[in-house]
Parts: sequence; structure tokens; C-alpha cells
Amino acid sequence: MSYRSADTAFADSLSSSLPEGVLAPCAPRYLEEPRGRYQGQAGVLAKPNNVAEVATLLRAANAARVPVVPYGGGTGLVGGQVKPVGAAPLVLSLERMAKIRAVYPQENVILAEAGAILADVQQAALAQKRLFPLSLAAEGTARIGGNLATNAGGVNVLRYGNARDLCLGLEAVLPNGEIWNGLARLRKDNTGYDLRNLLIGSEGTLGVITAAALKLSPIPAHQGVAVFVVPSPQAAISLLALARDQLGEAVSAFELMHRQGLEFLAEHLPQLRQPFARSSEWSVLLDLGLARGQDPVAALSDLFEAALEAGLAEDGVIAQSKAQADALWAVREQIPEANRLVGSISSHDISVPILEIPDFIRRGGEVIAALGEGDMRINCFGHLGDGNLHYNVFPGHGKSRSDYEGLRGAVKSAVHDLVQDMGGSFSAEHGVGRMKVADLQRYGDPVKIATMRAIKQALDPRGIMNPGAVLPSEDI
Repeated sequence: MSYRSADTAFADSLSSSLPEGVLAPCAPRYLEEPRGRYQGQAGVLAKPNNVAEVATLLRAANAARVPVVPYGGGTGLVGGQVKPVGAAPLVLSLERMAKIRAVYPQENVILAEAGAILADVQQAALAQKRLFPLSLAAEGTARIGGNLATNAGGVNVLRYGNARDLCLGLEAVLPNGEIWNGLARLRKDNTGYDLRNLLIGSEGTLGVITAAALKLSPIPAHQGVAVFVVPSPQAAISLLALARDQLGEAVSAFELMHRQGLEFLAEHLPQLRQPFARSSEWSVLLDLGLARGQDPVAALSDLFEAALEAGLAEDGVIAQSKAQADALWAVREQIPEANRLVGSISSHDISVPILEIPDFIRRGGEVIAALGEGDMRINCFGHLGDGNLHYNVFPGHGKSRSDYEGLRGAVKSAVHDLVQDMGGSFSAEHGVGRMKVADLQRYGDPVKIATMRAIKQALDPRGIMNPGAVLPSEDI
């Protein structure tokens, strides 16, 4: 596939049809990604103010066959937001399209432009006494368009679903510059193919999301947070079932934590107070959202007593105030930062059927040990309630990830092969991006991949949208 770079001549050809300030040189921050494994190329940066300007940009890029990389908050972890090789792209940032267009609290709907920061959408909902429940570590930087393009998950999927489940309608621009006005507030609309769900999770390869109609929820009257020590991952799964039997849909989050992650916190973030003086092998964080008249401390106390009697819990801390609840959540939320400070050999965002998790953890340790480096450390943690684990492998004490660079590919393959064998997914919530393109070709169902290629060819026949992400750039 032959592309033209987004160069000065291309920018000059657009200058007469766009207001001043939309086009700019591509600053370094648009060429980086959090894990530092890819370095983007400096093409032309575009910051449109409205959907019409996005359409103008895509029409011009399509006509000239200039590659386009949609850019949200830059927080993606699989390299989908940078193009490291080939023709320099038009980097299309939605940061100036950040308006909250409307809130309909009685309908539980908010209309937000794609460049709106997730935390700002949450605050706009709170101002109307509503909850936008999508919540993840990068919510102060991540933008709604990117959340939808990657079908972001986070900690509340157990109760509220992924980003896909929180979207009613979209406004988007297709690769040829046509605008799809699908910004509906409808919960029932059975009128043919679901273009909304086609674009959600497509990682900028089929078009550019410019606005979304998003679902809101009532704010729970009371929040309950606790950390329970559990004897094993199997006990954690049984505890989750017990919690849902006793509390129903009030369980908002159920997070598994391993001793290794807590030790990383103690080593690199010692100022963070942990709930127990001594790290236990396994623990879970529970978050409840309860209605008026329900006591979260009493509900969690009853659950703990039942879990203790059933042998599913060994110790526990129940938050008695919002400050204590925030402190417990801080432990879980800072695990990724401690991981970053250690520096992983290979990180894996995987999912397996929930009942298979204990066996996966056991077998995962075996396949890593079989690689012959017995000092590697594993931090397995994440969203047990929806089967999504972050299974990360780290250097031994006193070593860095550079000492294992030759093993990185083998570690990733060993983990992903095991996931495939157990009926899971090598990408649970982070997406495919550029990092996992080869994994999709290796593990993906051939019929699904062929259908994806056909869809890409139909919507983007000139292949301008984020080439090299999700599918190899020649597969269009």
C-alpha cells in the first residue's frame, strides 16, 4: 500500500479550507505512548473544532491517500495512537471538541463530544445527580472518543458493563468524509446493521468518533468498600458468588490482588498505607453501591461473617468512612504505578472464563518457570468479577527488564498460548493496537479475521484510517 506523507505541501493544500489554528506541527507528546515501546512519526497535527472540520480533513486525506491516526488522550497501552513506520500521518486530535452538549437527567443520558475527558464527563453527570460509571486509572487524561474506540473497561464492568454497554448513539465521520448522524438517545432502535457497535472497539480503523450519547445511572445512596484476605483464587470466586447471592447487583467492583503487587507498592510507594501490616498471598477489594435505607458497613460485615464461616475469608478491613474507602481503593489503583516503576518484562491484559482463573494462575506459573529463568516475578491482579486479569511478569530482585529483553517474546507467547488453550482472550480491555496485531493473526478465528478485512475494505478502501493498527496495513 502506497501512502503520501502528511507534509508541508499537504498542510498548505488544506489551509484555505480550514480556520487558522486547526493545523500545526506535530509536537513530541503526540508521538509517544505510555509504555515507551513505539515512537510515532512527526507528520501534521490537526485540532478540529467541529465535525465539519473533521469531515474536511478526512476528505482531503482520503483523496491524497494520507494516513490518519485519530488521537484521544494518548493513554492507550497497545500503541494504537502512534504510527512508527511508513508515511508520516495526519495526527487528528479531538482535544478541542470537548463540549458536553447536553444532559438529560430524567432520561439518564449525556451527550459528549469525543474530546471530552472522562473525568469531566463524570463530573458533568454528578452535577445533575447522576453517575457515569466508566472508571479507569487514566480517567483524568483519557478522552471519551478513545474510550469508545477501544471499548474501554475499568473497574465497574461487573455492574455497568464496558464502554460499549454505556453508549446509545454516535456521531462519526467515515474515511471518505461523510458524516454519520447517529447521535440517538434511543434504547431501542432495530433498523438494520448496528453501525454504533461496529465503530466502538474499531480503534480508529473505520472512522472517527466525534460525539456520543452515553448512558447515566442513579448515584448509589451509600458506598461500601472492604478488603478481604482470601485463602486462594478459588475462594475469591466463591466469595464473589456469595456476595452476589447476598447483595445482588449492588456489587460494583470485585478486584483480585496478589502479594507481589502489594510488595511492589511497599518497595516503590512506601508512603501508601496498606490495609494489613503483613501482605497476604491473595486478597480482594469489594465495592458496593447501595440504595437508601441500606447500611454498607452492616452489609459487608454480614458478608464477612458468612465468608469466614464458609472458609472463604481469613481477615478483612471494612471502610468506616469515605476517607477510609478512598484509602483502600488507592492501594488497588496504585498497583499499575508500582508496576511501572519496577518495569515489566512483559505485560498481559487477558481474560479467561471466571471458573478457569485458578487453573490459569497455576498453569501460568508453570509455563513461566519452564522458560528457565527462575527469578522472574509474577504480579497477577485485576477485575476478577469479569474474568479480566493483568498478568505481568517482572525481573528478579536487583535486575531490570533489559536483562530479559531476549525473553520478552517467549514470555508473551507462553502466556497467550495458555490463554488460547483455556478459551480466553489475549486482549481483554486494552485492544489490539499495533502491539497485538500478530497475536490477532495467530489466535484469531479465520472467519472473523476475513470478515474484518471485508469490513475494512468496504468502509476504508484506500486504507487511510490508522494503518497498521488491528489489521496489518496490507490487509485491506
